[in-house]
Amino acid sequence: MSTTLTVPVMGTQAGFATGKFLSFQLSKEEYGIAILKVREIIGMVDVTPLPRTPDFVRGVVNLRGRIIPVIDLRRKFGMAPAELTNETCIVVVDVGRDAESAFRVGCIVDTVSEVLTIGAEHFEATPRCANAAGDYIAGLAKLKDRVLILLDIERVIGDIDPTALAQGS
Repeated sequence: MSTTLTVPVMGTQAGFATGKFLSFQLSKEEYGIAILKVREIIGMVDVTPLPRTPDFVRGVVNLRGRIIPVIDLRRKFGMAPAELTNETCIVVVDVGRDAESAFRVGCIVDTVSEVLTIGAEHFEATPRCANAAGDYIAGLAKLKDRVLILLDIERVIGDIDPTALAQGS
């Protein structure tokens, strides 16, 4: 399902252009990630835990012969844990600013909603009261009857060292 509205491309707070975002739910809130960062969406699978990793790192999965770390966005954002359901899934994203630092990470979300095209006129800067959480939020998109929290997935994933995770597996 695709709805055409008009959200900004992630980047600096100045000059936003139209972009496509994958929307998903965590608790009762709706978030968005730039679609160009999304590699694929898979159903929930068994995750192999790794010792001595942060609480939000659930472990790793073998995705077609490639080991990728999996994080729980609820834990990362300090939310209460939730039971896994048939709608719980893993959004696989590509992160890294260049080919040398690029790696793939799975993000556990409650449910995936849709792909939205959002234009700059619907973008609102992150409120100052967001404090540390503001580091992860690229901005807000004002839609007809709701607000979409747009994540800067590079910053959300930024503190994961993929080489340390690969050594732990």
